[in-house]
Amino acid sequence: MTTLTKLALGMMGKLRPQPALGNSDALITLPQPDRKAGLPLMQALAKRQSSRDYRPEPLPLELLSGLLWAACGVNRADGGRTAPSALNAQEIDIFVALPAGAYRYNASSHRLHLVAGADLRRVTGYQDFVDTAPLDLVYVANYPRMGLVPAAQREAYAHVAAGAITQNVYLFAASSGLATVIRAWIDRSAIADALGLSHDQQVLLSQTVGYPAAVP
Repeated sequence: MTTLTKLALGMMGKLRPQPALGNSDALITLPQPDRKAGLPLMQALAKRQSSRDYRPEPLPLELLSGLLWAACGVNRADGGRTAPSALNAQEIDIFVALPAGAYRYNASSHRLHLVAGADLRRVTGYQDFVDTAPLDLVYVANYPRMGLVPAAQREAYAHVAAGAITQNVYLFAASSGLATVIRAWIDRSAIADALGLSHDQQVLLSQTVGYPAAVP
């Protein structure tokens, strides 16, 4: 589907998910991430870039595991994460739109929980490449967790936290030979409806990840 068609559907409130491709497992237990994999930090920073061209093949479960752990996984015995969160609110939920369904990442158990048995990739952005890339991440602020943050500052804090997570994804992608791009041109209402979000959850950003269409 072209960008213009998706934009028109979004304006009419008709941007909808597609039927799931494959089995929508209710729970996906991810393997333990390989914490010794990838490039040194400075080399990953040198390779960090945005890309909008992807091959459609799915990421192996081991690679998806490392991606999500790098994004905002538990990296300490006390439950601390790889990305910062003011007052440890942990207000950002990561949703993973896969061909077989949309899942919420549970960092504590390192599992994916099914939230929608449909292919939501098309809904996660107006750009045409999101439809066929292997996965799209959606970052959602869950404001009830931010009770210690003044109400007027919660959205700003949440965007900062989401930004830290997206950079972790960028660095993991650069270190692992993947392509990625952060996207703010999205239909937030359509995404919220597709994910079944409540009024106190806000869609902030999306991010596409996959194998690059061509090796640089």
